[in-house]
This record gives sequence, structure tokens and C-alpha cells, in this order.
Amino acid sequence: MNIYIGNLSYDVTKEDLLSAFKEFGEVISAYVISDRSTGVSRGFGFVEMLSKDSARAAIAGLNGTLLKGRAINVNEARPRQNSLSRSGSQGRSGRGGGGRRY
Repeated sequence: MNIYIGNLSYDVTKEDLLSAFKEFGEVISAYVISDRSTGVSRGFGFVEMLSKDSARAAIAGLNGTLLKGRAINVNEARPRQNSLSRSGSQGRSGRGGGGRRY
């Protein structure tokens, strides 16, 4: 099960997330999302846990707790929306339309 962690301190690392969540069960992966151009944390991340029961226990146990001085928000991650639904009906170029023009 994939878990979203928000309101992260900018100095939280992948290892910090692994350490906090492994107390509730087996962690498959942990990521702190960073800005592509600067490499600075964007203040949120994701943890994937093997068991749904462990993930639910982690959500209940960690939501609102302090991690490196900040109260974190921990929720079940929602499925990612594709880029088309986020940008409206425009194509990849941002100009809309698409197809051949004669």
C-alpha cells in the first residue's frame, strides 16, 4: 500500500522515513520528492509498505506526530492523475488540438 507523507521538514531524508515507518511493518520503498531543477525537498514524500494492515497502522500511528520538528500528515496515497487531466484537454505541447493540419 502506498502512503503519502506531507508537511515534511526540508531536511528529512529517505532514511528518516524508512526508520519511522519500519516500526509498523515491512517497508518496500521510501521517497522524498525534490524539485527537479534545484534538488531541494518539496516537503512531501511517499512510503510503500508490503501489508495493508501495516500501512493502516502506520497511518494511524504517525499522522500528526513530529518528524524533525514538524507535525507530519500521513494518509493513503491517491492514484496519480495523468498529465492530460491536470492540464485540461491540451496535448503535450500545451497548445491543444493535435493531429495534422492541412
